[in-house]
Amino acid sequence: MYLAGFLLLLGPLVTVHELGHLLVGRWFGVKAEAFSVGFGREIAGFTDKRGTRWKLSLLPLGGYVQFAGDMNPASVPDATAPPEDGNFQNAALWKRALIVAAGPVTNLMLTIAIFAAFFSIFGKPTIAGEEDSRTVGGFSETSVARAAGLAVGDTITAIDGSPIADFEQLKRAVMLNPGKAIVLSVERDGAQLDFPLTIARKTETDQFGNASAIGQIGVAPAGGQYVLEEVSVLAAVPLAVRQSGELMGLMLTGIKQIVVGDRSIKELGGPIKIAKYSGEQMSLGVLAFVNFAALISLNLAFINFLPIPALDGGHLMFYAVEAVRRKPLGPQATEWAYRTGIGLVLMFMAVVTVNDVVSLPIFAR
Repeated sequence: MYLAGFLLLLGPLVTVHELGHLLVGRWFGVKAEAFSVGFGREIAGFTDKRGTRWKLSLLPLGGYVQFAGDMNPASVPDATAPPEDGNFQNAALWKRALIVAAGPVTNLMLTIAIFAAFFSIFGKPTIAGEEDSRTVGGFSETSVARAAGLAVGDTITAIDGSPIADFEQLKRAVMLNPGKAIVLSVERDGAQLDFPLTIARKTETDQFGNASAIGQIGVAPAGGQYVLEEVSVLAAVPLAVRQSGELMGLMLTGIKQIVVGDRSIKELGGPIKIAKYSGEQMSLGVLAFVNFAALISLNLAFINFLPIPALDGGHLMFYAVEAVRRKPLGPQATEWAYRTGIGLVLMFMAVVTVNDVVSLPIFAR
């Protein structure tokens, strides 16, 4: 299941990503020399009438489009390439930027399409009822909110001064920040009160044994039930865009927490963990697997937009510098930047692979 899930997940997502680059490149008249799903030695392939070599490569950990004028699959500019028509490096700056951005944008569009389909088919989860879901209806036995002074009937209005619209927003803000000191603002008998507390850290384990650290304050809402509200196809699209934006915000928060030490780097995962999760989600059915594919597609878009040389975001960073300087960086500076970027990516891959291996069930005892 792990292997099947991995191939069925990453193969199509990588293909969609690289097709974004390829199609926009062809739209602008740039020649693609190779389109590869996977890295390393070619396993199978063919050459189309435009001279593009389509191939399946040995290591299924990504893919690439190598345009004319690229030195290698990382799209390092080849200073020795002749200035001929169809050379990527000779294309206008804005065209190069759009070609590079097309990959992650395609992944983002795929995520939005999947979320929109779910909203239009199943509806939008909405809190119904006259009761305010922010009103506290009860506490857990170990509630840090009750210990801080909150009482049943209080209405939680803000966290650290940021207004809370409903219980779902409160839950999301708390779950993502275990161990964080916050100030809860509540309304009690018409008065506004503030209660400082530290969000409790709890480790939850799913049915497959995957553990994750979440935050809890130990409160339950007094009322408000979730119902599925029907939405049209057109209305589903902005809902999907909003959900994608919220998830990207959670990714940024997660990276920040790892950088500052609020979360362990062990929570990061790579190809092995993706294979494990994809197999598990596939065992739950088509809908669970497709939803997981949407999340991974969003992750691919997010990671590729990071300003790291050798990733799409790194190329866009160079183009921004070129736009300001009105000329590209010198070949030596560009080469060293790409070497540094590739080194960072390889180091990151090594770390997450170690995390993946030690998290496998065979090491759980």
